[in-house]
Amino acid sequence: MNTIFKKCSRTLGFAALLVAALVVSGCLDSGGSSSSTNTTVPTVTETSPADTAIAIPINRKVIAIFSEAMDASTIDSTSFTLQGAGEAAIVGTVSYDAASKTAVFAPSSNFTASTVYTATLTSSVKSAANNNLAVNYVWTFTTGTTADTVAPTVLTTSPASAATDVVLGTSVIANFSEALLPSTVNTTTFSLKQGTTSVTGTVSYSDKVATFKPSSNLTASTVYTATLTTGITDLTDNVMASNQVWSFTTGTTAAALGPAPVNLRTAGNFVILTKTGITNVPTSAVTGNIGASPITAVSIKVTCAEMTGTIYGADAAYTAGGDVSCFKGTAPDNTLVANAVLDMGTAYSDAAGRTTPDFTELGAGEIGGKTLAPGLYKWGTGVDITTDVTLNGGANDVWIFQIAGNLTQANGKSVLLTGGALPKNIFWQVGGGVGVTIGTTAVFRGVILAVKAINVNTGATVNGRLLSQTAVPLQQNTVKPTL
Repeated sequence: MNTIFKKCSRTLGFAALLVAALVVSGCLDSGGSSSSTNTTVPTVTETSPADTAIAIPINRKVIAIFSEAMDASTIDSTSFTLQGAGEAAIVGTVSYDAASKTAVFAPSSNFTASTVYTATLTSSVKSAANNNLAVNYVWTFTTGTTADTVAPTVLTTSPASAATDVVLGTSVIANFSEALLPSTVNTTTFSLKQGTTSVTGTVSYSDKVATFKPSSNLTASTVYTATLTTGITDLTDNVMASNQVWSFTTGTTAAALGPAPVNLRTAGNFVILTKTGITNVPTSAVTGNIGASPITAVSIKVTCAEMTGTIYGADAAYTAGGDVSCFKGTAPDNTLVANAVLDMGTAYSDAAGRTTPDFTELGAGEIGGKTLAPGLYKWGTGVDITTDVTLNGGANDVWIFQIAGNLTQANGKSVLLTGGALPKNIFWQVGGGVGVTIGTTAVFRGVILAVKAINVNTGATVNGRLLSQTAVPLQQNTVKPTL
């Protein structure tokens, strides 16, 4: 260093000499810019159980997923703790999986039933770049009364089995029945092949959803086979009972038009799902599962005679019509519908949180008589459909309607689909204080995600899903899923 300093001092000015010295010391790179230091504060992006979750099995692990790679040495039984109300701290084993950026707390014994637990990650936890969590991260959950001994299952996939005309830029997605151990979801347990040739790609996991993203577009007009293996486990070490294998065929289109679809997760297993009940003026005809939670099942007034599907309740209180043959209200069923309601909220937040709309305040909220291309639409008001509205697009194209006010469809009017558009790819996110009103004998298509009630008036038909954070009143309606 001294030799360099003396040599440079004879030929360089002071400023240039200082730069040269700093390069040697490592404070500046050879281009003269200051070396960068990662000062990003790590965050917890997801936990399982989620904050305020209920009916959690008494034998499960607790996990936290971070926003970036972490320093495993800082994640231990001192910095990651669990404690039940009125109990001593839980004894368990803490580990960190670098591939999934997941901290895992495995209790040494079962939780106490029906107890509120508090999980804490302290600010001593550091990222691999040596940055601490800004503050302690704390969340709570409430246990149920039973252990989880049920193997995780795949509820839905995208593309679906035997799907055709799949866009070439697709990712392959599997929605699971319950939370998984992230470290078990990887390129070994989730693969995609064209014949015997493996497709290269990356595998990720979040909130019961496993995703395989190919490194490049798939080949046109080709059959692909996806496989999920029994190496996948849930958070109580239950393994998948058998491999899940399905195939689909690509089309010739590189990408779908419009935004990415909203993943409904387990809420997508319900054609009607609410928090405060499903009233009904008979006779209605409902195809698909319906459910309500946390309100008691006595609030569901659809009878088994009107159902092609199953009614799920938060307890065993369902009595509509006296026939309970289509009803499920045991503890596992309670957990299933409670989780679906949580997923409904997640889907609503996803739809509401999409940014950069393609269309803003279209028609000042009146869309009757219009033909709407795929895209993200946003209104700071309510939306009215006073005459038929047409959605024109392909089978993979997506529409998301963000509506700050209420959605009102006039009597006898229809949401029409042309060009191969499908109801499952149409999402109506409604934040108004009244909610949704579907007029008498109207025909509605798409998935409704509403903060308030979804009122389906006499004789109206819905080809879609009605997912309300309050109630869904029916009046002699036909409701069938978004196929």
